[in-house]
Order: sequence, then C-alpha cells, then structure tokens
Amino acid sequence: MLGFSPSRPPASVSEAPLPPFRVESPPRPLLERRLVIVTGKGGTGKTTVAAALAVAGARAGLRVLVAEMSPDEQIPGLIAPGSPASGYQGRTLRPRLGSMQIDPFEALTEYLGLQIGTPGIVRRVLETRAFRQLLNAAPGWRELITLGKVWHLEQMQAGGGPRYDLIVVDAPATGHSVAFLSAPRVVVSAVRAGPLRRHSKLVEEMLEDPERTLLLPVALAEELPARETAELVARVRADVGIAIDRVVVNAVAPQPFPPGQGNLDRHLSALPPDLDLGALPRPRTLAACASFLRSRHELNRGYVRQIGEATGLPVVELPYAALGFEASGSLEALSEALLAPPREVT
Repeated sequence: MLGFSPSRPPASVSEAPLPPFRVESPPRPLLERRLVIVTGKGGTGKTTVAAALAVAGARAGLRVLVAEMSPDEQIPGLIAPGSPASGYQGRTLRPRLGSMQIDPFEALTEYLGLQIGTPGIVRRVLETRAFRQLLNAAPGWRELITLGKVWHLEQMQAGGGPRYDLIVVDAPATGHSVAFLSAPRVVVSAVRAGPLRRHSKLVEEMLEDPERTLLLPVALAEELPARETAELVARVRADVGIAIDRVVVNAVAPQPFPPGQGNLDRHLSALPPDLDLGALPRPRTLAACASFLRSRHELNRGYVRQIGEATGLPVVELPYAALGFEASGSLEALSEALLAPPREVT
C-alpha cells in the first residue's frame, strides 16, 4: 500500500545508558546522502534547518526537493519570500530547488488511483465526509502513506538517472518522529504477505540504508530540547534502523566579547558608576548587559556539551540569527554553517 510504482543545566541530560551504536568517524558530508530527514522539538528551528540544507544542496549544484509534512507550509516563504504555497503538486523556488507539501489524503488518492485505475472515482470516495472520518480514526496510515510517497519521490527517474540528487524531508517533531519512522517496520513485522508488506519492506529498506538516508535531529542549547533530543536518539537507536551521525544545535549564542577581552563585563563593573561615556549608557548598565551576554553564552556552551555527551554524537553548531532569517543572506549563511564538519564536544 505504500509504494507508488504500478535556566541552569542539570548534571546530566539523560541518565539512561545508550545502546551500542556505530558512528562514522568522521561523519560523511551531509550532501552525500540522497535523503535527509530533519526532525526536532517544536520551536527548535527544524523547518529553517531543512530549508537551509535544501539551499545548500542547490548551491552545490544538486537537484533538490524539500518536502514539508505540516499542512501550514513555511518553507516556500523561507526560501523565496513572497512565494505562494507549493502544495502537493509542488513548485520550483530557485534553480535546481523545488518544494512540495505531502498531504496524506492526496498521496492516498494518487496511490489508489494508480492501483485501481479509476482516479476520478477514488477521489470522489476519499472526499466524502464519512470516509475521511473513518480514515482519521485509523492509526498509522498517514505515516505509512507519507513515507510511501517519499519512497516514490526517491525512486523517480529523469534523463537516465534519479530525478533528485537530494530530498530533504521536514519531518514531524520529536514527539511523533519515532512512530513516524517505525511505521514500515511495524507493518513488515505484523503482516505476513501481500502488497502491503512488500511495499512497506521497500520503504523500510530505504530508511535503513545508511548510504541513502540520514536522520538529522535539531536541538536548541536549552534544557527541554536537550532532553528530548537525547531521548529521541536513544529511541531511534533502539527502535528504528535509520542512520544518525550528528546533532544540529541551533541558535547558539556566540562569544560576546572580542578576543583578549574575556573579562569585559567585570572591567565595566569596576568603572565609576557615574562615569560619562557620551552617547553610551552608564557603566553599570553596560556591565549588566555584558554580564547577561556572558551568562547566556556559558549556559548555551553547557547544554551543547551535554547534548554531545548524552547522545554520543558530534555536534554542528548554528549561530543565533539576531535579525531573523528574513534578513538578506541569512539563510545562505546558515546553509554554509550547516555543512561545517561536526565536532566532538568535550
């Protein structure tokens, strides 16, 4: 049925020991995989990271498709501000870069239309309220049909080769991602024979092929995202056979002071409190601001270190974008930082 072919950091983010897991050393460059599935706790910027990775691939000369799961599309506006939604049919946002929104009802309609040979009748049945209510009550089918569509996209050919060199999937948030990724494995283990098992097996093989597919978790250097990321990695290792070789930590506060000025906040606080600095605020105000920036940077560094230790994975740090990603060139800058070799955190 799936194929489409006729605060303060805690002492430890996670105390549970992780199962043995092989990590490539050093990890391969991100753009060498054909399918990168991006996930992360809501609010960590996973959709922005997916958009940045797609931009990076297109800038490297790859034919890229970025597929969004959410019904509320954001990626077209990130990559091509002012662009309308891409929808299920998709659209080109930049040269060599297209986007689409995978709607499970549309994917199911497409699949059944191809299998049965009567797409018009299939669409009329699936659009009825009663049938939609029945589907909404059925667990797991959205995950299965969505991943089936991803498999179909990965298999598409053009000009004698793959239509897309890189497919980036903006997957569900961490709370739902394990169930999303494990759906094909569950079906394969539960169904003995038939097209459902056969197509699910093809999707499972795609997900578990480390040469083709990578899971890319996105976190923030904060307590809850750090904990959820550690739990996600542990569950993926235990329940899903997908490769995972790094964690992206987004919006990391940079070192606030110039080289050689690591004690700038303390120097400012030592100045006479009423010293006139012209257009600048008084030294006490400047010292408080500098102290806040130092504390935020040090807090972020602590959580980056704990994410690395808890997951056993190297980390790619992305800088905090003070002006947001609507600023000119921000997404391109983020795409360059995303391709940096991940580093071991000590």
